[in-house]
Amino acid sequence: MAKHCIYAICGLLLASFTKAQQPDFSSYETTIPRSSISFKMIPIKGGEFSYGSPESETNRKADEGPQRKIKISPFWMEEHEVTYDEFLLFFNDEATSRNSDVDAVTRPTPQYIDLSWGMGKQGGFPVNSMSQQTALMYCRWLYKQTGQFYRLPTEAEWEYACRAGASTSYYFGDDNKQLKEYAWYAENSKNKYQKIKQKKPNAWGLYDMLGNVAEWTLDQYDEDFHKSLKDGDTDPLLEAKKKYNRVVRGGSYLDTPEILRCANRWKSEASWNRRDPQIPKSKWWLTDAMGVGFRIVRPLQQPSASEIEAFYDRYLGEEVNLKIWEFENLKIQYS
Repeated sequence: MAKHCIYAICGLLLASFTKAQQPDFSSYETTIPRSSISFKMIPIKGGEFSYGSPESETNRKADEGPQRKIKISPFWMEEHEVTYDEFLLFFNDEATSRNSDVDAVTRPTPQYIDLSWGMGKQGGFPVNSMSQQTALMYCRWLYKQTGQFYRLPTEAEWEYACRAGASTSYYFGDDNKQLKEYAWYAENSKNKYQKIKQKKPNAWGLYDMLGNVAEWTLDQYDEDFHKSLKDGDTDPLLEAKKKYNRVVRGGSYLDTPEILRCANRWKSEASWNRRDPQIPKSKWWLTDAMGVGFRIVRPLQQPSASEIEAFYDRYLGEEVNLKIWEFENLKIQYS
């Protein structure tokens, strides 16, 4: 079962990889350069928790267990889902399309339809219809802008942060009748995602961890992943090596309460892009997963520049190398 845990290969992703001077571990706010848009990062102290759900939990699925007591290293997590206000700075950054020495990041291809589906963009709405590659390219762009390494959370980090010390179905307890106070979901969203930070946060100050838009993690999906773990493991991660399936967490504005449980696991599918008019289908956008977005994390210890580039190359090397082909292909399609 050890093959499921790629600790040695992926150690640079996690907080303990680089031995460096301990940074100030408190919440902070960063204004993205050349803009007035800022975001806040919340410190998530390391610790141990029961990963997954107990067999007694209502609506539990087999892939949520067996529960394991695992350890998580400290990291920061954005207090809310990445918004259109943040993401559009990347999408509209002309420097990225020139692949400049400063940015050296590929800009997303133009959207072929309005993938917000009229639900709202600027003004505090979460970005949606995001592929995992797009989310990670945003992280890479943000690193180039700020000098700080950002990435998606691992599945274990996400659940640890979501629970915020709770061991119940939801971070506020087991009664899903209270869910409307904490989340936007099928029963109160009116089939639209909503502006961030309108519901109560969890105990660690994170908003919309459940509902609104579901959130990408780094992990490959494996229904037996928990079986490969043992009590005492630290920072587990199943490195993604195939496009499908990868793990999304938290549920969305379209989902019912059982999908929004802290331990629920959701896997990506090729059908999420079935109406994509591009040939081949876009690596950037999801035509049929309008409830999928993301939030970012930053490990406590910043990896070295070479470690950071190795991480982005591993997850994004193919997408970066396809930049010229993608743009030439679009010229043909839109001519």
